Amino acid sequence: MGLLDSVMGAVMGQVQQQGGVAAVLGELLANDGQGGGLRGLVEKFNEAGLGEVVGSWIGKGDNLPVSADQLKEVLGSDLLGKLAGQLGMDPAQASGQLADMLPGLVDQLTPQGVAPENGLGNAGDLLGMLGGLLQQK
Repeated sequence: MGLLDSVMGAVMGQVQQQGGVAAVLGELLANDGQGGGLRGLVEKFNEAGLGEVVGSWIGKGDNLPVSADQLKEVLGSDLLGKLAGQLGMDPAQASGQLADMLPGLVDQLTPQGVAPENGLGNAGDLLGMLGGLLQQK
């Protein structure tokens, strides 16, 4: 029974982590999220001088990488701290994980190579899309 419990615990932990990541990404990308939706995220990247980076994720072609430090600069300590708390990790870990996931995710959510005029939808709609995309990874 001990081995089965260990395996089930690991699987449940991964499911909970993916759910937590989806919720955090929803906070960043949903129109009604704390991050101001995709439009708000693009504005934050532009203000930080990283508009070319986020533009590469939305546009067609290769996605430019973003570092954990750059993402911390874009999001700010307060928002990053809140998101890290939702993930149950420290801000450095959270920014690293989000930096790894955001380029590909934004790219997949904008397959036409342009940001949707009305954004990506509200949290409820976006969580369904994010859950599906995270399971594919």
